[in-house]
Amino acid sequence: MRYILRGFLSFLFVLTGSMLRAQTMELGLSAGGAGYIGDLNQDRLFKLSGISAGAYVKMNFDPYWALGLHYTYGKIRANDADSDNEQFRNRNLNFRTPLNEISLQVDFNFFEYFAGGGRRIFSPYIFTGIGATLFNPSATYNGTDYKLRHYLTEGQGAPYKNYTFAVPYGAGVKVRLKENWGMFAQAGYRTSYSDYLDDVRGRYPNESKWPENDSPELRATRRMLSDPSGNPYRPELQRGDLRKRDTYMFVGIGISYTFVSQKCYTF
Repeated sequence: MRYILRGFLSFLFVLTGSMLRAQTMELGLSAGGAGYIGDLNQDRLFKLSGISAGAYVKMNFDPYWALGLHYTYGKIRANDADSDNEQFRNRNLNFRTPLNEISLQVDFNFFEYFAGGGRRIFSPYIFTGIGATLFNPSATYNGTDYKLRHYLTEGQGAPYKNYTFAVPYGAGVKVRLKENWGMFAQAGYRTSYSDYLDDVRGRYPNESKWPENDSPELRATRRMLSDPSGNPYRPELQRGDLRKRDTYMFVGIGISYTFVSQKCYTF
């Protein structure tokens, strides 16, 4: 993961230098909500469960195309106890995790829009790109918080990686407010390349897959975190859904400022 971060930082320096020379650099801040679709929320596509905030630096090539480096922080959560599904309530899992995402995103404006000048004062737009996300799911039972990835809740041989690649995609609207200032609102999903954002992937583990040197107390904790339903333990039965990846989303509104010279974008 550190090599990915170094690559993004190197790109940031190069991108910032290019934009300063072109004088088309755009800076933005946003705030809003975050949501999640996965093993604990399989069909409520627009449900928000936490906050999000972000910042970006962007290069506007022309009134239609832009490339930006984005950082977004968010929190997502879900709790079977709050589900309308009786089977979920009986399963009784819960999780929450912070998300730290760095991504490269390409914007396409449908209208001839630019915050420093253009024929339109607003434009709908779409975006996509590629990113990397850090996560660390935890759960609370009987007033105690547990960092789930270290408890091997599905019998993994080792803790799963707490980072994943992700593909962002979404849409929004940009509005020019005054001179170089703009405002935007957007919503976007991220298809992650991990099924462990919520610590749930496949089946209840067979206890034989856990380390043999576990203490009785640790084994009891693993069993409780794997299956907190209170029912007789159910090794090898289905624990999560059959999808291979979890998805999360960010929605928000923000403000931007664009640095532009008089020589840029004459219409």
